[in-house]
Amino acid sequence: TLQALEEALEEFAGCAVVISHDRWFLDRLATHILAFEGDSHVEWFEGNFEMYEEDKKRRLGADSLIPKRIKFQKFAR
Repeated sequence: TLQALEEALEEFAGCAVVISHDRWFLDRLATHILAFEGDSHVEWFEGNFEMYEEDKKRRLGADSLIPKRIKFQKFAR
């Protein structure tokens, strides 16, 4: 279960890379965020998910927190 995973990660002495869309889970466990933002921009942030969203709003404006559909592009070969 998610609770068992959370407890195991809290007790783990090393570091772990966790990929999740669960904001509550990330907010409770993450100490750093590696976010893939629009236009292929990657943002490294030290803090939990709530702090990351506050920083994103400050950097990019309130509209940046509104989910948007992405457009897929075909790869050229």
